[in-house]
Amino acid sequence: MELRQRYEEDLFLVRGAAAWLATAALLAALAFFPFYTPRYLLFPAILVAINAVVAVGLNVLTGLTGQISLGHAGFVGIGAYAATLLAARLGAPWWLAWPAAGLIAAGFGVLIGVPALRLTGPYLTIATLGFGIAVHQVLTNWEALSGGRMGLEVPRVTFGPAALTSDQRLYYLAVAIAAVLTWAAANLARSHVGRAFVALRDSDIAAEVMGVNLTRYKVLAFAISAFYAGIGGALFAQALRHLEPQSFDLIQSIYYFSMIVLGGLGTVPGAVLGAAVLTVLPGFLSGFRQWLPIIFGVAIILIMVVEPRGLYGRWQRIRRYFKTWPL
Repeated sequence: MELRQRYEEDLFLVRGAAAWLATAALLAALAFFPFYTPRYLLFPAILVAINAVVAVGLNVLTGLTGQISLGHAGFVGIGAYAATLLAARLGAPWWLAWPAAGLIAAGFGVLIGVPALRLTGPYLTIATLGFGIAVHQVLTNWEALSGGRMGLEVPRVTFGPAALTSDQRLYYLAVAIAAVLTWAAANLARSHVGRAFVALRDSDIAAEVMGVNLTRYKVLAFAISAFYAGIGGALFAQALRHLEPQSFDLIQSIYYFSMIVLGGLGTVPGAVLGAAVLTVLPGFLSGFRQWLPIIFGVAIILIMVVEPRGLYGRWQRIRRYFKTWPL
C-alpha cells in the first residue's frame, strides 16, 4: 500500500507512473475517437459527455453535500433555453451564451437553495421535485418564451477547423468542457470547500459546531450543481438542435439521479461512469424501450443492495484485491 506523509500528497489527482500512463492513454483515445469509430457513434459519445457534466454537478449536491434533488432536469432546461434564447434573440456567441446560461441556472439554484435550508430528507426531495415540475409547466405553457409544445429551434454554433464535421467539432467541445468541469469538481472535492460539504452530509449539527457555515455551503452546493446543469443544458440544446419541454420532465430528473447512484454516490469518477453506462445502455435495450424505467429501477435497487458504493466502489474493491494479492 502507498503511504502518504504530507497532506498535499492527498490532493494529487494522478499519482504514479501507471496512473499517468493510463491518463495519457485515455486522453489519446478520446482525441482519436471521431476518426477510428463509425460516424453514428459520435452522437452517443456527445451525450455521454453532456450527461457526465450534469451528473458530476448533481454529485456535488447529492453525493458530497447529501441534499437530494429530484428536479435537476429543471436546471438543465433553464440552461438549455437560456443559451438558445441568448443566441437566437440577442445574437450572443456560444462562448458567451453558454457560461451565461450556467450562471442563470446557478441563480435559480440559489433561489431554491435559500428556502431549502430548513428542509432535509424527504421534505427537500419534494421541494426540488416541485421545482422541476414547475419549470416543465412554465416551458410547456409559456409559448412566447419557449415555443410551447412546438419547441424551439437552436441556432448552430460555428467553431473549430473547417476540415472537421459539425458533429466532430461538437464532440471535441463537449469532451473538453466535460474534462475541465470534471477536473474542477475533483479538485473541489479535495479542497476545504469539499470537506465542508462532506461534513454537512455526515452531520450538519456537528459541522456547524466545528465552524462550518450551513447557509453559505448549502446554498453554494445548489449554485455549483445548478451551474453544471446549466452548462450541460446548453450543450444538450446544441446536440439536439431542437428543444421541447418534454425533454426536461420528471423522468429525466430520475434519470440523472440514477446515474450518480449507479456509478457511486460521492465520487466524481462514479458520476462519470454512471453517466456513461446509463447513456449507452438504452441503445442495447432498444427492443425493451417501454420497460426502461422498470429496468433502471430494478438496477438501482440491486446496486443499493449488492454494492451500495456503486460501480466505482466495485472497481475499487477489485483494484484493492489485486494490489494486496496474495496477502
